[in-house]
Amino acid sequence: MLRVALFLAFLVVPVLEIWLLIQVGQVIGGWQTVALLIADSVLGAWLVRREGRKAWRALSAAVSSGRMPDRELADGALVVAGGALLLTPGFLTDVFGFFMILPFTRPLARRLLTWFFGRRVRVLAARSPYAPLFDRQTGQTGPVGRTPDTTAEPGKVVHGEVLDD
Repeated sequence: MLRVALFLAFLVVPVLEIWLLIQVGQVIGGWQTVALLIADSVLGAWLVRREGRKAWRALSAAVSSGRMPDRELADGALVVAGGALLLTPGFLTDVFGFFMILPFTRPLARRLLTWFFGRRVRVLAARSPYAPLFDRQTGQTGPVGRTPDTTAEPGKVVHGEVLDD
């Protein structure tokens, strides 16, 4: 499913970007459209630099205080991804780039990112060979009433011995 979504994104986004550039160019003019693209790239570069420094300082402070820097790492990843989107010419990618970079929209982007990757991890864990150790309802790991050995009957203990050669 993710592969299909990525394929469509790489196919649809450039077409939408070109269509939007043509529409904006017809309304405000060609040179003004190019100037607007350059202006939002300059603004985006300045914002990436400023927010990247803030994210780096927050990450350093979290690491030096000894706590897990989960929020700071997510913010750094969002700033990098937003910067990459701002480098891509076009208005649609710039909107998503600014959404990831601006300090007042980044918490929402972080929540969306956390939700998406949490879902992906649960799906991949359920598909793994160790799925009997993963409870799909609660998302918890550990024994959930089934043994990892699928050849043994549930509730039976198979005794064995390890031989080192």
